[in-house]
Amino acid sequence: MEQTTESVKNILGLQLPTDPRWVDLTILSIEEILTDHAYCEQKAATTCISLIQRYSQYEKMVVELSPIVTEEWGHFRAVLAELHKRGLRLGKQRKDLYVNELIAFQRKGGHIEDRFLDQMLTMALIEARSCERFKRLSEGLDDAYLRTFYRKFMESEAGHYTLFINLSEYYLPKAQVRKRWKEWLEFEKELIQRIEIRGDRIH
Repeated sequence: MEQTTESVKNILGLQLPTDPRWVDLTILSIEEILTDHAYCEQKAATTCISLIQRYSQYEKMVVELSPIVTEEWGHFRAVLAELHKRGLRLGKQRKDLYVNELIAFQRKGGHIEDRFLDQMLTMALIEARSCERFKRLSEGLDDAYLRTFYRKFMESEAGHYTLFINLSEYYLPKAQVRKRWKEWLEFEKELIQRIEIRGDRIH
């Protein structure tokens, strides 16, 4: 566990790895985990669209997030196809306690730069945790095809995580971004410790 913790910190900055029992639970809930994954990809695409609409004055961000919208929607389609291939159905979207807690931690007032930074770091954190979860699935699932399936998602999410950090540092001082990022990581660590481990959820 200690080695895994250090690996997560070094690669993604996350302060706490996912409990290994999570993968064991997902094996019992493949339809549910694929359903939740599909909606996660859909929400990632729509959130990028929302960021582009809200901060259209940030040209570099608009240019760099535009292809991410296409990529995330392609991921949604890929997960949906996997469900159908297995004779499974896309279930109903459920509340995402993890993401809702992150949104509640965002600064809502003050300067636009503060709100922008928190929204970008929220996305970076979601992508980082998703990457870590996909790595778990790529290593721990019994299904060899799904292990490869999630390896590809893991590699994609790692790139997205760094993109949101880099864009934040493009528009704001690096020291400011890093200070707030540290606060986010500490909050996320506490969040992971207290929320229920669910095998039917990506987060």
